Amino acid sequence: MFSVISQFLSNPLRTGAVAPPSREIARLIVDTADLQSAKTVVELGSGTGVFTERIFERISDGTVFFAIEINPFFAEKTKKRCPNAQIYNDSAANVGKYLKMHDVSGCDCIISGLPWTFFDKKVQEDLLDTVVDALNPGGEFLASAYLHGPLFFPSGRRFKKMLHEKFSEVRMTRIIWNNLPPGIVYHCRK
Repeated sequence: MFSVISQFLSNPLRTGAVAPPSREIARLIVDTADLQSAKTVVELGSGTGVFTERIFERISDGTVFFAIEINPFFAEKTKKRCPNAQIYNDSAANVGKYLKMHDVSGCDCIISGLPWTFFDKKVQEDLLDTVVDALNPGGEFLASAYLHGPLFFPSGRRFKKMLHEKFSEVRMTRIIWNNLPPGIVYHCRK
């Protein structure tokens, strides 16, 4: 936990959290996604690997799965936590490059732990366009978010609005109160 706090203090825009996500929010995001039938799954912003570990437990043996984490400290943490998972230390903006490396043109599910509320409008828009482009028709996008984001921050409200503009279906899950701070999951379909 102290390592997450130190990463947040040294670079809050690349970390976005003072604590790793709880097991409950990891369970919620993975249970909400249709991982059993997904042929390709991508995680954006693996952090310490809390979601990665749960995703890796749920996907089928033949599923193409990789995670992208921009922070080298967290990329290494995820690799140690999930040694059999493919983790790339890079920007989520380069997801297309890694799909090509895995010989797939698109993915069925993208799970995001990115700090969307910390991003400015251009970054939010560019990354969401990248997500939409990377998803197959009918593909799912799931993003964890703090409950206070869309309630109190203009960037959180903007992100929620962009989701409704870019996806045919958007819903919010129940609140996970024992996450620090309390969290939700956006479940979107292309």
